Amino acid sequence: MREINILILSAGRRVELVRSFQNAAKRLSIKSNIVAGDCSETAPAIYFADRKAILPRINEENYIEEIINVCNRENISLVIPTIDTDLLLLSEERERIESESGAVVLIASTEVISICRDKINTQKFLEENGFKIPKMYSEEELDSGKLEFPLFIKPKSGSSSINTFKVNNLEELATYRSLVKEPIVQNFMEGKEFTVDVFLDFDGNLITVVPRLRMATRSGEISKGKIIRDREIIEDIKRLVKVLKPIGHITVQLMKTNKGIEYIEINPRFGGGAPMSIQSGADSCENLYRLLMGQNLEYNENYRDNIMFFRFDNSICVDENLEIVQW
Repeated sequence: MREINILILSAGRRVELVRSFQNAAKRLSIKSNIVAGDCSETAPAIYFADRKAILPRINEENYIEEIINVCNRENISLVIPTIDTDLLLLSEERERIESESGAVVLIASTEVISICRDKINTQKFLEENGFKIPKMYSEEELDSGKLEFPLFIKPKSGSSSINTFKVNNLEELATYRSLVKEPIVQNFMEGKEFTVDVFLDFDGNLITVVPRLRMATRSGEISKGKIIRDREIIEDIKRLVKVLKPIGHITVQLMKTNKGIEYIEINPRFGGGAPMSIQSGADSCENLYRLLMGQNLEYNENYRDNIMFFRFDNSICVDENLEIVQW
């Protein structure tokens, strides 16, 4: 059996994801090196990966060239992005990377990425296709002062809940509009918030849908979650991906409110909490190995529900030469 090596870009703190791929390869008896790529030698995940690759920052001219070099040097089969700022560039450069390295880039089309990365495009797409999303206010409506609070403000191309605020009155609205770059203002939602891990094959065929109740978050990322096989959410997600046409592992955030299912955002990449769904049995890492081995996958719900995950911090100790002392 051929070696199947994986390059995880912007690996950062994604130790759980690295280990998930390692565990999947072990279960399948596949020879596989997990290569963690990052611009920093202090990124924790590179110390848990089988190999590491120190890459330029995304805004440096040689970023794509160095990804191709790593793919060729490490015999990479699959490139996996993990942060929003990588997505549009990788979708635009996918053909070049794949043709010059032979690796598959786990990225949707530029059209899909453009819809997901720009919150205004996301809003328009969801509204046009009959999905619920909180009303977005125009500049004219905001300037009129005739508003019902609370509202919610966020950046047009933001991520990780950075610069997102609940707005309680006109004074707060004026303050946050001056602070947030390219702000979007919507109605504030109240209800149960879910992150949904969705996996599709390289042709966009749906394989798994796993709703996770967000019990607690930290810095925009889930810290405590519960797997709930919510039929209403699952059926709505099926309808969503049919019209959006993403590939690979995507993460959808939504809320169940008194209006029904209302969408927050769509992230066409592995989310930070994806290992929860993977450990429940919807193993996107194993699925990717099977696809690379030429297997066909079918839709299934072979995962455990009503189980909870509590995430916590850990540390790794290295010496002055960046050699592991203990962890």
